[in-house]
Order: sequence, then C-alpha cells, then structure tokens
Amino acid sequence: MADTELQLPGFPMPRTDPLAPPPAYALWREGPPRRVQLPLGDQPWLLTRHADVRAALADARLSADSRNPKLPRMVPLPPGPSRVSFLRMDDPEHGVLRRMLTPEFTLRRVNEMRPGIQQTVDRLIAEMAAVDGPVDLVESFSLPLPALVICQLLGVPHADQPFFQHNIEIISTVSEDSAEVAEAFGQLARYLDELTAAKEADPGEDLLGRVAARYVAAGELDHEQLVAMARLLLVAGNDATANMIAMAVLTLLRHPDQLAQLRADPGLVPSAVDELLRFLSVSQNGMVRVATADLEIGGQLIAADDGVLFSLLAANHDEDAFENASELRILRDSRSHVAFGHGAHQCLGKSLARVELQIALTSLLAAFPDISLAVDFDRLRFHFDSFVYGVDELPVFLGKEPA
Repeated sequence: MADTELQLPGFPMPRTDPLAPPPAYALWREGPPRRVQLPLGDQPWLLTRHADVRAALADARLSADSRNPKLPRMVPLPPGPSRVSFLRMDDPEHGVLRRMLTPEFTLRRVNEMRPGIQQTVDRLIAEMAAVDGPVDLVESFSLPLPALVICQLLGVPHADQPFFQHNIEIISTVSEDSAEVAEAFGQLARYLDELTAAKEADPGEDLLGRVAARYVAAGELDHEQLVAMARLLLVAGNDATANMIAMAVLTLLRHPDQLAQLRADPGLVPSAVDELLRFLSVSQNGMVRVATADLEIGGQLIAADDGVLFSLLAANHDEDAFENASELRILRDSRSHVAFGHGAHQCLGKSLARVELQIALTSLLAAFPDISLAVDFDRLRFHFDSFVYGVDELPVFLGKEPA
C-alpha cells in the first residue's frame, strides 16, 4: 500500500528527552526514506541517514528555490511581495550572489574579528560577575553576544547598538506570531534600509560598506538586494548561535565528565564545539528541497516534483557515521557533521559561528570555573516547537553553589 494511503507520521516528531533526538529517528534510519506529514499538509520524503543527507544536499537535482510551489513548507508564506533570499535560490543565481559575500567569511576575515568578539565577551562576563546571585545566561550572555557581533559585522554605529540588540532579542524570545515581533521586524527592516543607504553613500571598512563599494557602485547589485543580504545575515547570524551558546553550556553541565576534560585542557574547545554542534543540531527541523528530476536516495525512488526534508539532527546521530552517536564525546572527530548543512547551500557563516562559540566557552569556563545550574533541570523550558532549538532561560550560579 502506498504511503499516501496510510496515516503518515507527523513532523516535527516529539522528543522524550530534551537533550536527545526524537526516538523515532533511530527506527527510521534502519529503512529507506519515508514520507511524513507537515503541519500545512505537505508530504515530503524524510531523510534521516547521514550518508543520504550529505549526498542529497550536494545533488543539484534537488532545488532550494522558494519560488517553486512544490517546495514543502513548514509555515505559511508571508503576505505580500518579498525579496527572496539567495539561500532560497538555485545556481547560477544563488552562486552569483553568494560569491559577493564569500570573501567576508573567510577564516582570515573571521580571525580579524576575534579581538572585537573577545572584547564583547569580556564586557558581558564583567557585567555578569558584578551581579549578586544567579544570572540568566540567555538574557545576559547568549542573546546579546551574537547580536553585538552582527553589529560589528554590519558596521552598526555604537550609538545604535542598544536599539539593534533590543529588537533582535524581541525577535528571538517572543512568540513568533506576536504583534511585538512584527513591530520589531518592522523597526529593524527600516533601520537596515537606512543603514544600507548610508553605506552606499559612504562605504566604510565593514561588510556592508565593502559590498556596496564593490558591487552596488558597479551596478552588479541593487539597494534592495543589499538590504536583503543584511536581513539574511541578521537572522541567520543570530538565532542559531544564541541558542547554541546556551545549549552548549547546559549540555556540558549535564555531562560533568566532559566538562571536567574541557576545564583541564581548554585546548580541547575547538573539538568540543564541533561535537556540541553535532550533538545538539539546534536547527532541529532541518532543510527542505524539491526534486526537479526523478532520482534515487537511499534505495527510494524520489519522483520529480516530490518534496524532500532533511533532518540534520537525525543525520548527526547516525551510528554509521558517529560511533555511540547518542553520547557526547568532546575528543571525537565530529567535523563531518551536517549541523551547518552541506553542499552549495552550506552555512556561509560557519567559521564565524565556530569562533563565537570557541571564544564564548573558553572565556566562560576561565572566568567561572564553578558555574552550575541554579534551578532543577526539569524546570527549564525548551523550544520544542521552534525551528531553532533552545531554552527560554538558563539560570546559573557563576561561583560555587550556595550551601
């Protein structure tokens, strides 16, 4: 009997452990891809095996173009016309726009940002250290850090940074359908439009200024396209990193043996960051594509116009790719994980995200070697239904826990 004649399992799947994938993924990896039902009714093929996900993400026959009506959707399209992000385009269109930003995210360029990131981290740590009693690591550290790094990246004037940070935090913490979120998006959209226009008129030594000077001035990029790039960097560079910082700290606190190794040898932080990226895979709902031709994935025929859904979380817990994948092992070589995606659409800012996480963890553990949870784990509230997984609040003691 065909899948469409059966009651398909719903996606996203429920978790039974906040720090583990839904149990169904392990069962589904044992067979070929299967269809699932999305909230809006689409029925894509779900890929859960690491090898299948990597191969399919690199397959040009699977389109990411959001203008294709056959592309599976997790949420309704926003009303009215909107400029499509280049991440939702296919090559060659995608490649042309992506290459304009690629020089801004080389390892050399990201390393040039290290002193500024470290300075921001040190300031946030000093502010937390001055607090008497427990602090919320989300509010005080993991949310503001990526927002302030984005300010540095885009060249947001220092005087405007509190406004920028405030609106980003609203978007990251308030219910997605809230009028407050819509207002914050509107405020930031207007601000980015004005900031971009200012950079076009007087380019500075920041990302928007350099791209404006090189491509807008030459007529290869228009104002609206540059604004769309700024919006993409704002969203992509903030939510996932903010949630990863908080979830990484929480996960280490829940794995004291791994935390002890890291405290004993801070040189393990880069390895630990990749293992935490694999283990947590905070982009929990994965990525969607639509087939433009018939193809086979993992022994399953995928017909042209069929939707495909990639579970990065499931792939990163595949025992065929990572031995004892359900365990956190900071000494593991996890670099083949797909937390940043794979192929042509792989996360452009992955080097920046890694550096932010490395500096954040190194500095936190050095400043607060006795950091501990200030509430019972069971009292924490997780973002089970969000695209990006995380925790609402993370109350911690920065020194030794009071008797």
